[in-house]
Amino acid sequence: MNSRAVAASVLQRVLQDKHSLTAALDAVLPSVTVLQDRSFIQALCYGVVRHYAELDFILNTLLSKPLKAKEAEVKALALMGLYQLKYMRVKEHAAVSETVSAAKRQPWAKALLNAVFRRYGREREALDALAEANPSAKYNHPDWLMAKIRHDWPEHAEQILQANNQPPPMALRVNLTCCSRDAYQALLTAAGIEAEVGQFSPAALILKQAVSVGELPHFEQGWVSVQDTAAQLAAQVLDVQPGQRVLDLCAAPGGKTCAILERQPALKAMWAVDIDANRLLRVQENLHRLRLSAELRTGDALAVTDWWDGQLFERILVDAPCSALGVIRRHPDIKVLRLAEDIDALAALQQQIIATAWGLLAPGGVLVYATCSVLKQENEQQVSAFLSQHPDATELAIDEPWGIAVSAGRQIITGMHTMDGFYYARLLKKPD
Repeated sequence: MNSRAVAASVLQRVLQDKHSLTAALDAVLPSVTVLQDRSFIQALCYGVVRHYAELDFILNTLLSKPLKAKEAEVKALALMGLYQLKYMRVKEHAAVSETVSAAKRQPWAKALLNAVFRRYGREREALDALAEANPSAKYNHPDWLMAKIRHDWPEHAEQILQANNQPPPMALRVNLTCCSRDAYQALLTAAGIEAEVGQFSPAALILKQAVSVGELPHFEQGWVSVQDTAAQLAAQVLDVQPGQRVLDLCAAPGGKTCAILERQPALKAMWAVDIDANRLLRVQENLHRLRLSAELRTGDALAVTDWWDGQLFERILVDAPCSALGVIRRHPDIKVLRLAEDIDALAALQQQIIATAWGLLAPGGVLVYATCSVLKQENEQQVSAFLSQHPDATELAIDEPWGIAVSAGRQIITGMHTMDGFYYARLLKKPD
């Protein structure tokens, strides 16, 4: 097996077929039996996608004419070779020869790839300087996305763009019903895994270096979960109380549902609803591992009569579908797959979901609107518009030391305090 050929097939699925990188890797990695090969394929694919704009700029500069759409596999190999030469600790001759040999089905491409890699080796300094002078290549973001980030966050744009291109830290949420955070940190230390205490969440630990979940002590027994600190804050902001009915809308894969139940096990009911039945299976798997239970319903957030029992909820978390621009560092394919025109459509859907969910909330109840986006159109502007249209709604300020207080709600900038980019707003439904 040529691991570079496998990686090229993954990148082809992402760049040409528009599959997510996660789905593309999931389709091929089970057949890769050697752990070292699996790690190399993942590192190569994530690296190429993370630096796609820069690598694509350099490749197009090196080519006399662009590669055709049907030559997507050759393009993937070319990008992979450039990434190895520029960023990986791979010997140059191995990077070139192994990548060229992966073009088995297209022998004509071997000469082209050889020429591209050799010329880059000769002219690297000049080519890198050209890329540095091109904003999209320099920041590895499409122009439309950079423009939106700079418009919304002129003082934080550089931080966001740079954070988006860094591998994310691995954060853990300790199940405090099983053990304390300090006790679990001691278990990690005994296992040779370094971790530091996370800010703002009493359950958060940040690993110095990512490990497989199989290496985490008592993972299968439900003592810990992998979840970014920013996502852990949802349970705190929602502040569920004993005896309440709680709804997690758009719940998959269930990390926030589980965090809510760990924080407050004495609920009258915990519902997790998602439109995707397959993703809802992930919620069930997480609940089972953590020894938790919830009412799972497959359903459209806009068609509540298909799944709702008619009883109002005292707490609702709307974990809204969004552009996910706050988690680009975890899913760099967002920079390749997301389009500018997607944002308006997502904002329209979010507006409908909040309004529909509001009808399921009991008077005196609290709805938390959350996204993993940094765009104001999806966040504070969305909530401000909702408040102006619903006189029975009032904002409950989130007075916390994390994030930035904005016109409505609180925004976490990507990379701030090691966290992903997240937004939260808390809305009270006025009592009758």
